[in-house]
Amino acid sequence: METQKAWFSVRCLFRLNAEAPATYEERITLWRASSPAEAVTLAEGEAGEYAADLAGEYLGLAQVYTLADELSHGAELFSLLRDSQLPPAAYLDAFFDTGDERQVTAAIKTSDG
Repeated sequence: METQKAWFSVRCLFRLNAEAPATYEERITLWRASSPAEAVTLAEGEAGEYAADLAGEYLGLAQVYTLADELSHGAELFSLLRDSQLPPAAYLDAFFDTGDERQVTAAIKTSDG
């Protein structure tokens, strides 16, 4: 009997260069597997190849998320819960908006114009 496979997203962390300041990348990939452990095994294999291609380093962090939604617009691909005593602005500054991120900022047009 074949084991039912599900979709999993796996978040891995990389260091792309060793010079100061080092560049780190968080990367989420999508896997079809029989279990979360199998998804991590698949992701970590690919993470090693990815790091080698970039002359970087896979840091050994793999966080897996089992997709509950069907793959479609708006499907949740990853979720991580963290408890913190920080107020919202300080939390964002500490974990997500340090000012050192390389990201694209989308212009959001509102109905006001």
